[in-house]
Amino acid sequence: MNTRPPKTSNPKNVAVIGAGYVGIPTAVTLAVIGHRVALAERDLSRLEMLKSGRSPIHEPGLEPLLQECLRDGSLTCVDNATVAVRGAHVTFLCVPTPQDDDGSADLSYVISTASEIADTLEPGSIVVNKSTVPVGTAQVVERTIGRSDIAVVSNPEFLREGTAVADSFHPDRVVVGSHDVAKGREVSDLFASTGAAVVLTTTATAETIKYASNAFLAVKLSFINAMAGFCESVGADVRDLVVGLGFDPRIGSHYLNVGPGWGGSCLPKDTAALLHMSETNGFDFELLRGAINTNESQLERMVEKISRGAGGLHGKTIGVWGLTFKADTDDRRCSPAVDIVQRLIAAGATVRAYDPMVHEAGSDLTGVEIVRDMYSAVTGADALAVLTEWSEFRLADLRRVAAELGTGTLVDCRNLFEPADVRSYRLHYEGIGSL
Repeated sequence: MNTRPPKTSNPKNVAVIGAGYVGIPTAVTLAVIGHRVALAERDLSRLEMLKSGRSPIHEPGLEPLLQECLRDGSLTCVDNATVAVRGAHVTFLCVPTPQDDDGSADLSYVISTASEIADTLEPGSIVVNKSTVPVGTAQVVERTIGRSDIAVVSNPEFLREGTAVADSFHPDRVVVGSHDVAKGREVSDLFASTGAAVVLTTTATAETIKYASNAFLAVKLSFINAMAGFCESVGADVRDLVVGLGFDPRIGSHYLNVGPGWGGSCLPKDTAALLHMSETNGFDFELLRGAINTNESQLERMVEKISRGAGGLHGKTIGVWGLTFKADTDDRRCSPAVDIVQRLIAAGATVRAYDPMVHEAGSDLTGVEIVRDMYSAVTGADALAVLTEWSEFRLADLRRVAAELGTGTLVDCRNLFEPADVRSYRLHYEGIGSL
């Protein structure tokens, strides 16, 4: 649902620092709503793409909106954060917070950006932490800026890659953390025309809500993947189990899709950071640790399934459909598909892979042959592993797959296909949580 919200009746000058998976949708959405937005990106190649109306990230529906906002002047793109914040009433920090070796979030980009803009910020303006940051980061940014006239507010993002435009236009809630209620309301008012519910709280609570949301989703995904394993052990069918669970309003049907494991840029990083914060503050978050361990086990179970389907891995050729962590994105960060492929290669397999958004092997795909269509990945393979839920895979010509795969097995790690349909083409089939 990408229908746009109405224009704001109170347009503001806004700066967005960082043109990534959070910054670009945030900047474009604010511009579409009617605010005047300056988007800062120091990577010159990405900046030139943006200025020409091309998005450096793949997000359905985003690029036409970017072009529209550039044409009407509601969005400008600059190479310097200090230039972007001049005249800005509100500045959003959308910079990376990568994971450190100990699981904690690296705040170096946040701190360096805050330090860079500190002297240029307009008197009485607001700095907003939009990036996912550890509890207490608002105070760190306040100390870094060192100005009593600047308010630092937390406004965590809840965008899903692949649906970021719809999520931005129609958020299910806007969470704002501020010790100054008036400043908090100024930030929530930027999004007022979306009609979203507003949660106004403290900065620490707002920061915690973001981590709690992703941790809960991770636990739910790990639960249903574990139940899939249980179903296999007792002869039950997880597909029907999900239907039965989903009708219970206390549980719901969302995030009950079994898969090869959860990944992406948020869940692995945020669960690790929350676990690190818990340990640092003397709380044993056993439940979250269990969800992380279950996810690791799920990845290994998928490798075992593929190995069984191919009759071993050493010297075998495995066809792979899907490398991004989910459909409708080009993001391979912490992709379970990439993790599984790396394990297959380490076990001595040759991997031939197709993904509509992957056209060449990067450093994370060393040793992988990237092919241009899904059927080329199957040719001569001992097994075919479906690892990402791209819609084009659901429409595959199974007769052609059967001809290419021969006696090999289709290992459906996303349960995209009905087992009976696949087997009707005399294909060997193995899904997750069903016989």
